[in-house]
Amino acid sequence: MEQYLFDKTKSHLYHKKMDFNELLAIMAALRSERGCPWDKEQTADSLKPFILEETYEVLEAIDEAQPDALKEELGDLLFQVIFQAQLAQERNDFDMSDVIDVIARKMVARHPHVFGNADCKTSGDVLVQWESQKKAEGKQKQSVTDGIPRTLPALLRAHRIQDRVSRVGFDWKTLDDVMVKLDEELGEFRNAMKHNLKNEIQNELGDILFVLVNVSRFIGVNPEEALGKTIAKFLGRFRYMEMAAAHKGKHLSDMTLSEMDELWNEAKKEK
Repeated sequence: MEQYLFDKTKSHLYHKKMDFNELLAIMAALRSERGCPWDKEQTADSLKPFILEETYEVLEAIDEAQPDALKEELGDLLFQVIFQAQLAQERNDFDMSDVIDVIARKMVARHPHVFGNADCKTSGDVLVQWESQKKAEGKQKQSVTDGIPRTLPALLRAHRIQDRVSRVGFDWKTLDDVMVKLDEELGEFRNAMKHNLKNEIQNELGDILFVLVNVSRFIGVNPEEALGKTIAKFLGRFRYMEMAAAHKGKHLSDMTLSEMDELWNEAKKEK
């Protein structure tokens, strides 16, 4: 495969649908002696920002329900996985076939209700089985919260932590119980604000957000997605305001708050 990549006379190569092995060969060619200077300079650490960026671009394509964009972004993310595997192969650590073998075996082992004789009737049963299998593999660490990446966005990390601890029974019984706790935290936040207790203000605000994540979990809403949609909605309305102001020959900074409120209400009707 690599010879074709350096032979521009073999243009017919690009007229057929490429497969996974050819993608691996492309990666190897990019890292070869005659490959790309930029690709040859990269390390596992230098590529970390790109993995994160490509992941978020996949999420954006999913949110926007754009199949063509999703297809492309999944490819970009896959290429980052292949890049890391190529670097590992060059270090004689492992190669892409090892990555595939490990995940395939893990999925079979952790789904005995599909590939074995275990019986799981609900998704809750599956989660219990999943944790049990991890423990059997020696992957379950000292705490049920171990393994949740510290680098996750805070709302998503809070959601994952709460979900994990709920599996061992540390949870509210009803949504009403959570709402009572939310009222309690709001009261403590107001008190901290009233007395200008700066450290307490931050702590109490964090408590409110944490309880709101619990609320989202009880009603089956992903808090990260919910906030993301609200941000997108806000940006759409704000951009409408900017364009509406420009249409009137003004900048938002030149307008009164009352005038901006009027544009905001217009935007709400449009967006």
